[in-house]
Amino acid sequence: MDGLILVEKPQDYTSHDVVVEIRDILNNKKVGHYGTLDPLATGLLLLAVGKATRLFPFFSKLVKVYEGQMRLGFSTDTYDSTGKPTSSENKKYPQKGILLKAMKKFEGEIHQIPPPFSAKKYKGKPLYELARKKKEFELRPSKIFIHFFQLIKYNRPFIEFKVRCSSGTYIRSLAFDLGQSLKCGAHLSKLTRTEVGNFHIRESFTLENIKRFTEEKKTGEFFLPLEFLLPEFPKIILKERGSVLAKNGNKISPENILKIIHEKTFQPNIPNKEESFFRMFSLEGKFLAVAKKVPEIKCFHPFIVLNSSKIEP
Repeated sequence: MDGLILVEKPQDYTSHDVVVEIRDILNNKKVGHYGTLDPLATGLLLLAVGKATRLFPFFSKLVKVYEGQMRLGFSTDTYDSTGKPTSSENKKYPQKGILLKAMKKFEGEIHQIPPPFSAKKYKGKPLYELARKKKEFELRPSKIFIHFFQLIKYNRPFIEFKVRCSSGTYIRSLAFDLGQSLKCGAHLSKLTRTEVGNFHIRESFTLENIKRFTEEKKTGEFFLPLEFLLPEFPKIILKERGSVLAKNGNKISPENILKIIHEKTFQPNIPNKEESFFRMFSLEGKFLAVAKKVPEIKCFHPFIVLNSSKIEP
């Protein structure tokens, strides 16, 4: 099996817990996830199976959308409701207008420091390991982009919100920083990831459903085959010789191409989008490689080879 599974992650599961369970269900050890969700969070988790794990550079950088709840009044050491309060409660909650202005200031390009209890690494070690041992470390802020930070409902001390943000954004840090800005403290109390790129939570499946479909031999109900991935990239249909070259990572010249199909699809926020990427397919419809265009020599270079098995020319 090579492809993608959209999983609805339950609360109190780590992303790795979900990966382990899917490995057991499918009896396939080659499963990984495209972007961590904290145990507190629920929602959309993208899992790659087999050769799809090689497409990590594209899926890991997709824009995300979250919906959740923040609690004003005090911060915690983990920046969410699983942590210990770092101060007594401040019940001087802001008026709605002041809250809206504070949230607006976080939109656009900002610098953000990750939570001390997170999987982000410092000198090769996860921050949560250092934080648990109470070791001191200094983090450099990361540049992120908040497309919007919307207030859905304000019922003091709770804020219901929706945010669209770049990859690498910590919603826990957003809650903490908002609390600091309002001078009353805040932490994240609920979170659901609803979108990753052009994938939506309504298309996802629970672990129970994935297990049931697998037992019924209906994996097609939840599994997106490799050939359906990255539709935003033009599709190159290779001639037989072109397929041989692509499988070996060799450059492809125009005489080895049957045709190029430009499909009009949703364009997700992908890394290095200024470059031209293409999907290479065999005459039989197999997704062989992702290629870059090399204009100076009028050819295509397959830099991620998905099917490297050799065939006779």
